[in-house]
Amino acid sequence: MTHTLLGRLAAPLQAWGATARFSRRDTHLRPTKSAVIGMCAAALGHDRTTPLGPLADIRFGVRADSPGTPIRDYHTVGAGTYPVRPRDIITDHRRAAALSASLDAATGTSFGHHHLTNWYGAPKKITTDPLSGTLISAELSRTALITERWYLADAAFVTALQHPDHGLLKEIAHALEHPKRLLWLGRKSCPPSGTISGGVHHGPIETVLARTALLPEATTDRPWAWIETPPTTPGSTPTNDQPLTFHPDQRAHTTRWETRTRITLTDTTIEWDVIP
Repeated sequence: MTHTLLGRLAAPLQAWGATARFSRRDTHLRPTKSAVIGMCAAALGHDRTTPLGPLADIRFGVRADSPGTPIRDYHTVGAGTYPVRPRDIITDHRRAAALSASLDAATGTSFGHHHLTNWYGAPKKITTDPLSGTLISAELSRTALITERWYLADAAFVTALQHPDHGLLKEIAHALEHPKRLLWLGRKSCPPSGTISGGVHHGPIETVLARTALLPEATTDRPWAWIETPPTTPGSTPTNDQPLTFHPDQRAHTTRWETRTRITLTDTTIEWDVIP
């Protein structure tokens, strides 16, 4: 029998990078399968080197109850100076060696190891400010690099994960509410708000989404949905977000196929405030 796990992804900001590179960090207009499967893996406590296993066989769908608004963040990297963090000197002998000749002049004889953890910051390259005499970052005195970062503001999505193994989906549903690792909606600066898991329900994605009431944040009564389908399905289009591995040295994705359709609610027997 087929089962579908529903999820609620809502937050002030979300960011679902699909082609992010270097100084430009874009966002897809909806959650990607790779990101959602990665979030499930994190909730279960998997390491990035852990094989995907049955997670790779999950069929994916997403409904945009509130598509949100793309916004661009003015973001800079580098420039400026700040004090050295001696707490990092304790654990990094290279930084300790770089500072050894300057510590006495900068801090006096009262500076001891029992004071180190009370300081604030630590750049990798260290020099002495000629005006104040304090220790500062040498590498951050350069001109700031302006980067382009895009987010979705005030968006709310319903995700649907279909798999024949009811036990697997129940385990993921529990983990999403009791995660073993931190969860975020695309970027670490985008934590989810409220409950994520919407429970496990009988039926395929199409049926379950049509029976699920709109989220309280919904801005339309006939939301768009993107549902994974076989490549031979008429009207299906390819998207390159099927994860193969999250291993840092081997991270890879492949192509899957999906159809875009409007969801007309047939019978909202599944309400978000009474989901099992």
